[in-house]
Amino acid sequence: MTCDGCRKHVEDTLADVAGVEEAQVDLSSGEATLTMTQHIELEELKQALKRDSGRYDIHPPGTHGPELAPLPEIKKRPAVGVETATTGPGDERHQAAQSEIGTKYYCPMLCEEDKIYDEPGDCPVCGMDLEPMTLSPGLDKGEDDAAYRKILSKFWVSLAFTFPVFFMSMGEMVGISFTNFLSSSTLGWLQFLLSTPVIFYACWPFFVRGYQSIILRSPNMWTLILLGAGSAYIFSIVALIFPGFFPDQFKNEAGAVHLYFEAAIVILTLILLGQLLEAKARYKTNTAIRSLLNLVPPKATIIKYGKEVTVALEQVRVGDILKIRPGDKIPVDGQLINGQSHIDESMITGEPIPVGKQADDKVVAGTVNGTGAFTIKAEKVGSDTLLAQIIGLVNKASRTKAPIQNLADRVSAYFVPVVVSVALIAFVVWAVWGPEPRLVYAFTSAVTVLIIACPCALGLATPMSIMVGTGKGAQQGILIKDARVLEEMHKITTLILDKTGTITEGKPTLTSVASLDDAYTQDEVLLLAASLEKSSEHPLAHTIVSAVEVDKEFYQVKTFESITGKGIRGSIKDVEVGVGNDKLVQDMNAQKDAEQFLAVADRTNGRESLVYVIANCKVIGYFTVTDPVKTTSASAIKDLKKEGLEVIMLTGDNASVAKSLAEELELDDVESELLPEEKFEKVKSLQKQGKIVAMAGDGINDAPSLAQANVGIAMGTGTDVAIESAGLTLVKGELNGIVRARRLSKRVMRNIRQNLFFAFIYNSLGVPIAAGILFPLFGLVLSPMLAALAMSLSSVSVIANSLRLRSS
Repeated sequence: MTCDGCRKHVEDTLADVAGVEEAQVDLSSGEATLTMTQHIELEELKQALKRDSGRYDIHPPGTHGPELAPLPEIKKRPAVGVETATTGPGDERHQAAQSEIGTKYYCPMLCEEDKIYDEPGDCPVCGMDLEPMTLSPGLDKGEDDAAYRKILSKFWVSLAFTFPVFFMSMGEMVGISFTNFLSSSTLGWLQFLLSTPVIFYACWPFFVRGYQSIILRSPNMWTLILLGAGSAYIFSIVALIFPGFFPDQFKNEAGAVHLYFEAAIVILTLILLGQLLEAKARYKTNTAIRSLLNLVPPKATIIKYGKEVTVALEQVRVGDILKIRPGDKIPVDGQLINGQSHIDESMITGEPIPVGKQADDKVVAGTVNGTGAFTIKAEKVGSDTLLAQIIGLVNKASRTKAPIQNLADRVSAYFVPVVVSVALIAFVVWAVWGPEPRLVYAFTSAVTVLIIACPCALGLATPMSIMVGTGKGAQQGILIKDARVLEEMHKITTLILDKTGTITEGKPTLTSVASLDDAYTQDEVLLLAASLEKSSEHPLAHTIVSAVEVDKEFYQVKTFESITGKGIRGSIKDVEVGVGNDKLVQDMNAQKDAEQFLAVADRTNGRESLVYVIANCKVIGYFTVTDPVKTTSASAIKDLKKEGLEVIMLTGDNASVAKSLAEELELDDVESELLPEEKFEKVKSLQKQGKIVAMAGDGINDAPSLAQANVGIAMGTGTDVAIESAGLTLVKGELNGIVRARRLSKRVMRNIRQNLFFAFIYNSLGVPIAAGILFPLFGLVLSPMLAALAMSLSSVSVIANSLRLRSS
């Protein structure tokens, strides 16, 4: 839809479908909200639009168009349902328009970090082509190829007209003099005719960008090209039409003014070549994301009414049962309900070994099934899938600035005015003190200075490395939310680790149950605790509830309260019941036998946690629980310590368990029985000591500390709150991901410094040489054409260096 007329037409068409009570269509979001007297299948709505004109189509949100959105929620009310869907053109001719309408664009050089544009075009600040904010199947390789082909066709046109002009102008250097056949005036007019298509067709966008940069008072590379190549072209036209205006210094032996048509168009053709190479190289910077986009299959097999039906991925809804065959790519996130197999999750986690899956295990969209066949229940579709979130995070991170870029930004702000000043100074110096013909030398040196300077190399130095680095991280199971994290990660001096779910599996195992009160049997203690735990989301809750025999009936819980860092409490049969640690025992003023408690502590080894059950202000029993350490935790901590990090564990668990684990893993320090606010204060305390702190955790109670730390690291297996609070997420939730993230950070920062060094050195040497600093010493003067070639290759070199991160 491109206008309000389109919107109204779609709205009327949908409203005419039998069963639709009301249709509301939003043009900007491309969404339709339908109020129905009964549910209408999407296919019926599609057919209605197809019968009308075939121009429009309709899809569930999150499955079509440039940006993924969650599937619609059905708002139920008596006899009427409201559903939301996305409308879009129904044929290929309108696919591009659909993408452009729904997509937002940003400047790849991040000139104005928060500035978002509604349409494609050029950045008004730097003149670079705007890029889509979201990479998605709707904006995949085809569009990039189209842009590349467009530049390529213009390059060939430009080259075809440039070569004869260059040959006519420089023929005498190879022993061919065209003046033997044609007059100087005729040659000049031929050069003008051949140069004009290059200026006004192939390279006209350069002049438009340069003009806009002046109007908007945002001087950039295109300003310099406009002044340099434009002045050479205009000078040549004036010289061709009015040769008598110029002094003898500008004329050759035959009395004709030397023309610069060949310099202007050779410069522009070389810049166009640079743009061509840059377009090709820039496409490669996003191959990591594009490879992720290609992981999701376009179709899925749904089991409906006992039959297998192949449908488009967009038609899969939460709750659908899907059949996964050997070798299939899994289309959505879900839970395996029948069968077993080994699944290759390397594209999501970076781990090469296939993972065994059986009933109740989770599977992730984009992963590849092995030799087994199974069925899954769809739990997350569209933008809710892990793969979509990975793509979203990487897109977002590539649009953020690393602090190191501030230096390049400050330099760039003064770059163009300084270069223009240098060009003017060079002109004056050559005109006053230069050799004859002074004005010719002055003019060419000024043009060369304007052409060789390249602010783009400075501007691209950081964003290109960040873009490639975040994509590389995604392939290794490291999701980076903000570019700042990439810069900070290699500076970390202290790493704080939560215990449960971070160092350990976070899946506690019940090792024993005991009664401390004759009024309650062991089974009654377990049932009382399990009835209360049914309302809890703590990992321990599932373990305790699962331990109850299947035929047992749980008690009804009247009130329930979760107390962070202590446990849970509630009312069962008018009895106040609590399940938790020592702090909960103290909070509830529960009676306890000191000798009995000591005996309990003696019976448990250092790796077991004690959980007390309280009833009527008395401790009536306890559980012992153990949480196995993740297989990769010990080696990861060892590697991190080798790199000089101080590794500390902060946990809410009891002291004996924490101490035993710390000794086993050889941690530098450990603090136990901490509440969330105490963890938060510990992070602040370490920062006040001048330490750069990273915090890794997975729970809601870790969120404040994750947000406070210099770098917050969330386990991908943890809570959404923790993931939102962190700047970096480890998809597989294992500590060796921190090792990989730290090494990636070092490589990216080294790459950025290389880019900045090259950009600074290039401009620091190139501009003085173009101005003629080598002439007094060696008699060397740089040609404007060589300057154009150097300028074009400088940006390409920065991008090529950034691409090395893909293979590192």
